[in-house]
Amino acid sequence: MTYVVTEACIKCKYTDCVEVCPVDCFYEGENMLVINPNECIDCGVCEPECPAEAILPDTEDGLEKWLEVNADYSEKWPNITEKKDPPADADAFKDQEGKFDTFFSAEPGNGD
Repeated sequence: MTYVVTEACIKCKYTDCVEVCPVDCFYEGENMLVINPNECIDCGVCEPECPAEAILPDTEDGLEKWLEVNADYSEKWPNITEKKDPPADADAFKDQEGKFDTFFSAEPGNGD
């Protein structure tokens, strides 16, 4: 099992999860984070820290796509190990659905 970041993170990119991760397995895209499933130790400390409830165990139904997204982009995006301020409009996007098709960006974030 591993944890994955899902669509709820897009355009929110709260980084509370990064701060508590003991193995620094988060990677930063332009408008979301992902977890490297090969580095995640399944401790689960990140899940309750996410204000957008975007982090879920990959054992939940329907998360195959998100496991692929996390695995793929964690190889392309820079590692992030410190908490940053979320985007100014993060709360406005927090509960929006269908964000992947509308807002997902494959561009990397700024890293540390």
